[in-house]
Amino acid sequence: MMEPGLFYRERVNRLTNELTRLQQKKSAFGWLRFGSIAAIVIAFYALWSLGIGYVIIVSLGLLIIFIRLLLADLKNKAAIEHTNYLIRINNDELQFLQGNYIIFPNGIEHTPSDHLYANDLDIFGPNSIFQFVNRTSSEMGSRQLAAYLMAPAAPEIISERQTALKELTQKTEWIQDLQAKGKKTKISFSTKDRLQNWIAEPPVFSQFKPWKWLRYLLPAIILSVVTLYIFDKISSSVFYLSLLLFAAIAYQINNYVAPIHETLSKIADEIDILSISIEHIENTSFESPLLKELQSVLFHENKNVSQDIKRLHKLLDKLDLRYNLVLSLPLNILLLWNLQQMLDLEKWKSEQQENIQKWFNTLGHMEALCSFGILHLNKPGWTFPGIVPEFFIIEGQEIGHPLIPEKKVVRNDIKIAGDGEIMLVTGSNMAGKSTYLRSIGVNVVLAMAGAPVYADHLQLSWVQMISSMRVTDNLAESTSTFYAELKKLKTIIEKVNAGEKVFILLDEILRGTNSLDRHTGSVALVKQLIKHHAAAIIATHDLELAKIKDEYSENIINYHFDVQVSNDELFFDYLLKPGVCNSLNASILMKKIGIEL
Repeated sequence: MMEPGLFYRERVNRLTNELTRLQQKKSAFGWLRFGSIAAIVIAFYALWSLGIGYVIIVSLGLLIIFIRLLLADLKNKAAIEHTNYLIRINNDELQFLQGNYIIFPNGIEHTPSDHLYANDLDIFGPNSIFQFVNRTSSEMGSRQLAAYLMAPAAPEIISERQTALKELTQKTEWIQDLQAKGKKTKISFSTKDRLQNWIAEPPVFSQFKPWKWLRYLLPAIILSVVTLYIFDKISSSVFYLSLLLFAAIAYQINNYVAPIHETLSKIADEIDILSISIEHIENTSFESPLLKELQSVLFHENKNVSQDIKRLHKLLDKLDLRYNLVLSLPLNILLLWNLQQMLDLEKWKSEQQENIQKWFNTLGHMEALCSFGILHLNKPGWTFPGIVPEFFIIEGQEIGHPLIPEKKVVRNDIKIAGDGEIMLVTGSNMAGKSTYLRSIGVNVVLAMAGAPVYADHLQLSWVQMISSMRVTDNLAESTSTFYAELKKLKTIIEKVNAGEKVFILLDEILRGTNSLDRHTGSVALVKQLIKHHAAAIIATHDLELAKIKDEYSENIINYHFDVQVSNDELFFDYLLKPGVCNSLNASILMKKIGIEL
């Protein structure tokens, strides 16, 4: 696999050269269109003396050339736009490799008000794991990625995702093309909801069975009347009366069509992007079972779904002619244009009503997987974790926090090799306890999502992550910090008592109460976790808590982070060490801010 920085730089160079070529074509098309118009004018004057027939024939030929040039120019403009998006995508990835990932959407809209770990582990929001990983273009892709990060996948799904990501990493250009297609117009849940609401509504026209033949009979009648009038076979009064009658019919039809069209016309652009994105997924070849399964949803009755979506887009384009004041009146009087399009739309609706949810879901899953695929490309030193059936095991080497710059991150190991084994981490202030817990927690979340993890090696049991680290009060709910923590601990205890497979991260238990109550409660909680064979890492300043190992030597593993002091200066190495911390720094820090001790 090519080094990511080299890949992106080479791709930017190729794309920049391609953009230059396309812009030169754009200039050429401009001159050619001007030349074709000039040729039509010249032909008109040069051939007029030879007869109008020559003028018409040559002018039509030149007009056809002009239209072909116009279409080619539009296609070239679309290619320029697409190439510009691709250049931006690759430049963004180069910035990411330099440590700048805040250019990507941070998913703050997905932040849950109450979640087992999302707020503690910075899963959403500015400088979050979501922002670090996210490469989705649509709202459903963004939400699906959020869902991956908020709940563990089943072990077999984790394995399937890992296999899929390895394949997607070999299709980076394909992923970027999918991203670029989605950047033109973001596919939103509003479009999905509008479409599904229309699908759920009963048909307005097709439920009236006579429309199936009246749609052809009525235009045939009015066209016959017009033809007869042209050849003076009927009187003017009959002609104008017929036009008035059909205008009244068209007007009544329009009253029913207008609200439906008002809803559907707003989704046309996004439907176009949906069809292009779906077609891009259809037209590639996958090997991994998960990707093939997702792709299989995009074939319906031996047809590509993208063609069905394009058909919807074309029908909406046709219906948009009702906004054209010049064409709308004659088309609706003579052909009942609005009726024809609505009957075709309702036929489309009856054929596709069971499939629409699948299209959006498939795109969402594919974009979420592609985000993990880009992560795998960008971080070749990361590894895919092994999921073991036994509970509970976690063993990893050189585990780091993804959001800490690589030049600053200090990586540590972990090993918990049995249920009911509690890892107690003591240490001085700012020594790295909380960062260690978050490093472990974030990588467990990524592992349970099927993504690669920031470690040289990691294997662990399938678990549900749960934490209590960043607890705050809530003035709106009149909830103190202490009570907020108790609520979180209650959730943990309920899951542990129920025998659920959870992995618990606790940072400074019961910090909102006095030291005696905190110690008493912490000891009781640790004993309860051991009793129910829970798996946990607990960070604490309470050195007395570590003495519980004397009573539960088989269940407690003591580790610590320490600090070196020299001339009242603190030096941290942020390395996890066995045993209990015996160095403190709070008094030094207090002296530094002016507290006289």
